[in-house]
Amino acid sequence: MSSLPLPILALLLLAVALTLVAGVLLHQHAQRQTTVQVIQRALGENAAPVHALPDELAFLQGSHWPARWLESRLGRLFVADEDRRLIQQCGLPPVRAQLALLISRTVLALVLPVLVHLAWGHSGNALLWSAAAFAVGFMGPKWLLKHRAGQRRERVAHELPLFVDMLGLLQSVGLSLDQSLQVIASDFQHVMPVLGAEVAQANRQYSQGRTREQAYQRMAGLHDNQHLMDFVALVNQVDKHGGAIQEPIRQFSERLRVHRKAGMKARIGKITVKMTVVMVTTLLPALVIVTAGPGFLAIIRSVGSMTGS
Repeated sequence: MSSLPLPILALLLLAVALTLVAGVLLHQHAQRQTTVQVIQRALGENAAPVHALPDELAFLQGSHWPARWLESRLGRLFVADEDRRLIQQCGLPPVRAQLALLISRTVLALVLPVLVHLAWGHSGNALLWSAAAFAVGFMGPKWLLKHRAGQRRERVAHELPLFVDMLGLLQSVGLSLDQSLQVIASDFQHVMPVLGAEVAQANRQYSQGRTREQAYQRMAGLHDNQHLMDFVALVNQVDKHGGAIQEPIRQFSERLRVHRKAGMKARIGKITVKMTVVMVTTLLPALVIVTAGPGFLAIIRSVGSMTGS
């Protein structure tokens, strides 16, 4: 340890201190969440939700120090709006995920350069590798969030036709729009895990007093899916002005089928081009060997017999 340079030793100590502080903050946050759940159970199932607690119990909510610090200017500098949107797209708890992102970024950005310096401290490119390790440590958690958010967006695109067809089916058997959405959220989450969870959250907000447009606006604009936005707008318009929704849902489902067919044709066209390149680079040499190989062998034998004679 005595052979370590002073800046590296300081970075190590700072990383350890930040890790300890992060552990304390997460432990306090978990204790507050447990206390909120205990108070909610004590108030009873029919009591007001947690966000309606009186002011003297407001310290139990996310407005305590970690959440307030995340809303400060420095907190928004380290956890930007884009990062918060990625966390929402991933379906993670907002406050806890933001704290975890901040802690992981800080620890990795400090620890990885130290490890790189210890491994390549005597090489000429040690400073360059340390800077690259700092960039990877700071941006790595965000890249993971982007990857998971992209996977969930793909799941939304795959689940949307089934969601529309299921809603139309429930409407055709005589259920109202509210009952249909409740059934989808409660009984079909194992089939549609992403949209089912989003519909369940929107239903909770709607039951707590928000309008349907406000409750479903988050689901419409969160996953960057234009078809989902159009469908939510359609449902909001029918709920606002009244009227039957079976025929609009059927037409929208047909529109999704046409779009999926066009997308499949485009993918098949791309695969055909890729397979052409693969066939040229792999099958063409084998075809040349099979067809022209005997001719080349005959020419080589003839030339050999002529030179031998």
